[in-house]
Amino acid sequence: MSKIELIATATFGLEAVVAREVRDLGYQDVKVENARVTFTGDEAAICRTNLWLRAADRVLVKLGEFQARSFEELFQQTRALPWADWLPENAAFPIEGKSIKSQLHSVPDCQAIVKKAVVEKLKQRYRREWFPENGPRYTIEAALLKDVVTLTLDTSGAGLHKRGYRTLGSQAPLKETLAAAMVLLSYWEPGRTLIDPFCGSGTIPIEAALIGLNAAPGLGRRFAAEKWPVVPAALWNKAREEARDLAAPDRSLHILGSDIDSKVLGLARFHARQAGLEGKVFFQKLAAAELRSSKPYGCVICNPPYGERMGDKGEIEGLYRDLGNSFKKMDTWSCYVLTAHPGFERFFGKRADKKRKLYNGRIECHYYQYYGPRPPRSRNPEEPAPAQQ
Repeated sequence: MSKIELIATATFGLEAVVAREVRDLGYQDVKVENARVTFTGDEAAICRTNLWLRAADRVLVKLGEFQARSFEELFQQTRALPWADWLPENAAFPIEGKSIKSQLHSVPDCQAIVKKAVVEKLKQRYRREWFPENGPRYTIEAALLKDVVTLTLDTSGAGLHKRGYRTLGSQAPLKETLAAAMVLLSYWEPGRTLIDPFCGSGTIPIEAALIGLNAAPGLGRRFAAEKWPVVPAALWNKAREEARDLAAPDRSLHILGSDIDSKVLGLARFHARQAGLEGKVFFQKLAAAELRSSKPYGCVICNPPYGERMGDKGEIEGLYRDLGNSFKKMDTWSCYVLTAHPGFERFFGKRADKKRKLYNGRIECHYYQYYGPRPPRSRNPEEPAPAQQ
């Protein structure tokens, strides 16, 4: 099985970021669509993309795609796919489903038809009438969009945002994948200072540090496909060995997170330790109005409160004014702010050089990008280039 069609799913607005990550890993035939990036690879690509993709939600194996306007079409075309090449005799294979603007709009019925078709296909290979489903998990998704059915196997298991370091909860946490994308969309490089003045439990500074150290975000966790016979353990071992070899743990970083909440700063410090970043990321209690730096160049990257509750509105707008006033004194810096507040630019006091629509969960936001002058060219050729804007 040397050529496999894979899908890296992505939050709306992050598809181009994920596509760049996929290309940087050396994979070709990259196709960008809404909420997903399709590409080709081999079994080793399943390991490497799960370990390395920072902004993707999951990595899926694409088993097939076809039109179906009747249950009979869905059954016959599902049964024709090579399920037994992937699923062993004892595979557990739950069916997940969704249907958008399709004639086959009943998701439970579609799930039942797909399950029956897969079972019939496995019967042909394994010559048995009943399957125990007590082995490795192969979650199958049947996604219908405008009568086109896409059938996939989930190689990731838990979403890729679950790096493993954020074990304690906090209010309204930013997903690790979105935090990483915010950094990748900026002009920050490891030689520059990065400050998050609304750091909360520390996700943006931690993700920036992982990028700066070239640390594979999935190195500390496990994936569903690690139990699949078709993806040998030797491939996972090799991918992890490659990730450890490419890491730059001794690289010097200048990353600071600040907040006015001592409790969440305690969480941030704990999460940084869990991520192996003690001494690489620093946190302090500081109000946005007190933001300043002696460094001539740097990046502010943050996700301030949005003020969803009416009682918060005035306070939140005051925070944006404080941030804008602080940024005026840091005119050689760049500033990147993710917020759902529609009047952000007015309170910040300046129109953004660029805005990008992103989603924080189900909340539609804009990523406001203010570009400072470019610093002198870095002398370190190993430092990664900024993502395409």
